[in-house]
Amino acid sequence: MTKTLAPIQTARTYSITMTTPKKTITRPNGVKPFLKWVGGKSQLLPQLRDFYPRTFKRYFEPFLGGGAVFFDVKPKEAFLNDINTTLITAYKHVQKKPDDLVNLLRRLQDKYDRQSEEGRSALYYEIRSKYNDLSEGDLNKTAYLIFLNKTGYNGLYRESSSGGFNVPFGKYKNPAILDESNLLAVSNTLKGVSLNALSFEKAVAESRRGDFVYFDPPYYPLNGTAKFTNYHEKDFLEEEQVKLRDIFAELDRRGCFVMMSNSYTDFIGKLYRGFNKHTVLANRAVNCKAEGRGKVKEYVITNYKI
Repeated sequence: MTKTLAPIQTARTYSITMTTPKKTITRPNGVKPFLKWVGGKSQLLPQLRDFYPRTFKRYFEPFLGGGAVFFDVKPKEAFLNDINTTLITAYKHVQKKPDDLVNLLRRLQDKYDRQSEEGRSALYYEIRSKYNDLSEGDLNKTAYLIFLNKTGYNGLYRESSSGGFNVPFGKYKNPAILDESNLLAVSNTLKGVSLNALSFEKAVAESRRGDFVYFDPPYYPLNGTAKFTNYHEKDFLEEEQVKLRDIFAELDRRGCFVMMSNSYTDFIGKLYRGFNKHTVLANRAVNCKAEGRGKVKEYVITNYKI
């Protein structure tokens, strides 16, 4: 059954008047995402920096994931959000309980290092089962999340339809389950940052003129089989992409600086007609189709000129 898309809204003249020169970003020394994340932006930062607004007031990121752009920009005031409540709880634990988390991770690292290859695999699946059984808010669940992220296949975060983490063992030789210095640096960077697990619409509801909003949603698939959108139990397909476009247009009318990353597809290109579309090249290895691997074009869309 073919879905009927909502009519495309025309962007207002902010895309013409909001011209912004390149900015020299002051980056935190040695701070990087504490989680690996499929689609994470660490590798793209040298290209993405060309598209940041020169100046802005507050920073909003509704699809946080690994948070590479946030750690790169290091804004004075930030509102970070992700619909994945376990992920946001992990950020809050790193923010407020870094020392306790370091102790738990050190024990997990030591236990993992003492195992044979077969024992490591068994430990992984044991931890995965415990992780899925623990309730939200448990510090052990955050420690297990980091453990699974560092030892699971390709750093994937994937949930089944019932919401259970189901990524297989990754067979890495010497994974850094505990990176103490970075974890403490991340904790320091997160001081005073607002962290929420809301819908993306609610996450930007309080944004206003002069704020910088960066959207990094689950990408629209390059083809019918490349649906790497289920890092949460809910899909993010045509209907959600149209809703996101409408929010993008609303923020443009409000006078925000808006930037978005998404797949280089006709659907996305047409959806953002009237806005500024740029391209970057990303290395993508997690795809069952050749067109989704290697150097792949991605869109960076802004409502301001660079």
